[in-house]
Amino acid sequence: MTGQCQDKIALVTGGASGIGRASAIALANEGARVMVADLALEGCQETVDMITAAGGEAAAQTCDVANESAVEALVAHTVKTYGRVDLAFNNAGVGGTMAKTHEYPSDNWDQVLAINLTGVWYCMKYELRQMLAQGGGAIVNTASVAGLIAMSGAPAYVAAKHGVVGLTKSAALEYAKSNIRVNAVCPGGVLTNMTETADKEMPGFLDKLAKHEPMGRLADPKEIASAVVWLCSEGASFMTGHALAVDGGFVAR
Repeated sequence: MTGQCQDKIALVTGGASGIGRASAIALANEGARVMVADLALEGCQETVDMITAAGGEAAAQTCDVANESAVEALVAHTVKTYGRVDLAFNNAGVGGTMAKTHEYPSDNWDQVLAINLTGVWYCMKYELRQMLAQGGGAIVNTASVAGLIAMSGAPAYVAAKHGVVGLTKSAALEYAKSNIRVNAVCPGGVLTNMTETADKEMPGFLDKLAKHEPMGRLADPKEIASAVVWLCSEGASFMTGHALAVDGGFVAR
């Protein structure tokens, strides 16, 4: 622990598992008090228990990021609990089905966009209002390498993640003089519940994903969390509007 986020208040969505859980733990390890949010409240509480067992401070809150009222309530609850929101990691997301554009199911398209893009916007909307009121903050959004390049068979996911990158850049320009930094992290293949579920639905998916990585392996969620912590910290004080690829060299091809 180096105290990169000492005495900061952090809000993490999608914190019940994977990158969200790893990032919540990493932020707490660096001195932040963390509100851990997810639809899966039991998973949130497990994350909180991990943080408190290590001597940190955290609380759990259920939230559907596709519901604007729920997101507004989440930010308000965080402020009521801890007094402010210094750092926000908008990470909640879903993978969606795999299908070509002309065959993609409309209901799945709506779900992926609602959670992965509109949900990020809802979170930013209320986080930014709070950060403007308190005089600053830092936001990190989870995009993906699929927000930087195209991937066949995942039109909704690719569209949503490209949207997150664009939303991140727009907000970064809007609030650059308000002491609010807005960046995105763009993971490559990561071993998470999402990718493990995809592997069950499409056997061999994880192996295929790993083979596409120049490093020949998938990332551990902790490796993405390290980038999230840095983007939140004062070490990245002159960085805003950036989509940071943490991808083992995937987009360097």
